[in-house]
Amino acid sequence: MALLELKQVTKVYQVGAVAVHALRGIDLMVEKNEYVSVMGPSGSGKSTLMNVIGCLDTPTSGTYILDGKTVHDDRIEQSSNGKLSDDDLAFVRNQKIGFVFQTFNLLPRITALHNVELPLIYAGIHKKDRIEMAKEALRKVNLEDRMHHQPNELSGGQRQRVAIARALVNNPSIILADEPTGNLDSKTSREIMQLMDHLHDEGNTIILVTHETDIAKHAHRVVHFLDGLIASDELTPKGKG
Repeated sequence: MALLELKQVTKVYQVGAVAVHALRGIDLMVEKNEYVSVMGPSGSGKSTLMNVIGCLDTPTSGTYILDGKTVHDDRIEQSSNGKLSDDDLAFVRNQKIGFVFQTFNLLPRITALHNVELPLIYAGIHKKDRIEMAKEALRKVNLEDRMHHQPNELSGGQRQRVAIARALVNNPSIILADEPTGNLDSKTSREIMQLMDHLHDEGNTIILVTHETDIAKHAHRVVHFLDGLIASDELTPKGKG
C-alpha cells in the first residue's frame, strides 16, 4: 500500500460568482521513502495540492489516504467517517506531517530549541522527553551549538535548519517542504538541499515544491502541474539510477 494516495481529488474555490478549479481530478501515489518534487507555474495547483496533502485544506471531492488512514472520501457518508473532524485533521498535521516553509515560520521571541519543541507540546509530550527529542532533532541538522539562540541571532540557513528540525521532531510520515530554499542565497540553498538529501537517505519521505529545476533534480521523481492537472510525472536521473 502506498504511503500517500490521492484518487480523483478536486478542489474548487468560489470567488464571488466564479468557480475556480484549482485541482481537476488528481491521481497521485507516493511510496514510503520516495523523494518527490512538485513543479509548475503560479496558479497551476501545486500549492493547493500541498495544502490538501498537509491537511491545511480539504478536497471538494475525491479520496485522500495517508499512511493507511482515510483523510477524505466523498463516496462515504459523513456520518460513516467519510472525512476527518477538525480535531482529527489537527492530529494528522501534528503527528504525520512535518512542514518546512519558505519563510521559516519560527516564533521570534523563543530559542531554536523551544521552536523545535512546539509540535511536542501540542502532542502532549512530557517536558523532559520533549527537550531531549528537540535536542536530538537539532543535532540531526548540525545546529546543536545554536539551540539557545533566538531566530534573529541566526542566519537564514540556520533558521531553515531549525525549521527542518521542527519538521523532524515528531518523526512524521512525510516531510512537506514548500520552496525551502526560496529565501536563501545559492550557497546556503546547496547546503540545505544536501541536508534534505541526507534526510531522505536516512529513510524520510519528502515532497518538495520548487520553481527551480536545479533544486527539483535533487528528488528522484518530478511531478509537473499545469492548470490543475498533472502534466507529467517522471523519474529524474537520480531516480533512474
